[in-house]
Amino acid sequence: MMKTMCTILIVAMLAMSTVPHGEAIGCGDVVSYLSPCIPYLTGKGPIGSCCGGVKGLNSAAKTTPDRKTVCGCLKTVSGSYSVDLGKAAGLPGQCGVSIPYKISPSTDCSTVQ
Repeated sequence: MMKTMCTILIVAMLAMSTVPHGEAIGCGDVVSYLSPCIPYLTGKGPIGSCCGGVKGLNSAAKTTPDRKTVCGCLKTVSGSYSVDLGKAAGLPGQCGVSIPYKISPSTDCSTVQ
């Protein structure tokens, strides 16, 4: 269960979920929208529908606080579980989105704009 959450959170760093306008993004949102990425990030399946969640999360994280939250959620779980960090870091590019930070356990989320 925690391995799955870690994978989802790493993917979330790349994107941002579909949260209604005016609501802050939380780690639960990140996990929810990035859950289709788990098989890919754990080496158990193709990228599949992962990009839909990545693009949705990216669209939802419009503010600096939202982007910092997503970064922090991903960082928290990425250090605790076994996911392919290279695949996680490459998700934004594979899904055609641009994010203002590198997806990595060493990213300083306080500097995310």
